[in-house]
Amino acid sequence: MILSMPEFNYVRRLVLDQSAIVLEEDKGYLVESRLLPLARREGFASLNLLVQKMQAEPVNGLHHKAVEAMTTNETSFFRDFHPFEALKKVVLPELIAKRATERALTIWCAASSSGQEPYSLSMLIRENFPQLASWKVRILATDLSTDILARAREGRYSQLEVNRGLPANLLVKYFQKRGCDWYLRDDIRGMVEYQVVNLSNAWPVLPPMDIVMIRNVLIYFGVETKKAILSRVRRVLKPDGYFFLGGAETTFSIDDSYERVQFERATCYRIRKH
Repeated sequence: MILSMPEFNYVRRLVLDQSAIVLEEDKGYLVESRLLPLARREGFASLNLLVQKMQAEPVNGLHHKAVEAMTTNETSFFRDFHPFEALKKVVLPELIAKRATERALTIWCAASSSGQEPYSLSMLIRENFPQLASWKVRILATDLSTDILARAREGRYSQLEVNRGLPANLLVKYFQKRGCDWYLRDDIRGMVEYQVVNLSNAWPVLPPMDIVMIRNVLIYFGVETKKAILSRVRRVLKPDGYFFLGGAETTFSIDDSYERVQFERATCYRIRKH
């Protein structure tokens, strides 16, 4: 390992304090692969010098860049497929019927990374629910990384990224190729608004949500942080709203205020009625 054990443990503590993400002792390779590019960009001759600089100073912009570099931004269009089928076949039709009077829907994609999840929702709505064109539909996408949110707002994706999960007909219909990259149409981009939210810290004031998607995120947190996040979700999720986690995540034995709902091969959660 390039880093000394004290340097590695310093990074682990920094990431835990700033993001609540737990880095196990065997993640030295991950720390080095994520922070080496940052060290080069910031003009440090070595990764050790970057970490020593952070150790010598109070938390500042350099520390935040390091934490952002350590967050996992793995995502793809229509990731895992089945939750989007549940949204299309059951969840959205049900909510559209229930909200017929107010004609408004609010959806939150937390830890949205480079935007594939919220843009998948935008395309799903545009393709399958034309009646929502006259509704107030708000898709809020959040992440703790300002850099990744800037990239998401741009709606620019590589050939590799559009090859992952995006049906060919939607690529042709909603993207335009410029050079080597694909750019999402402005009207689809405009359906999503982005905001910085660190799930492990105090949340800003959020509107009541019809659908909350916090997928493949809780696996990186300790139990107490998971409990805090699930408790905060209950405060923003409408009583009849739906909450989606990743396939390897659950509320079971963490927060018994939720009940599990199964839609064919997709699982989601609702607030349990007492």
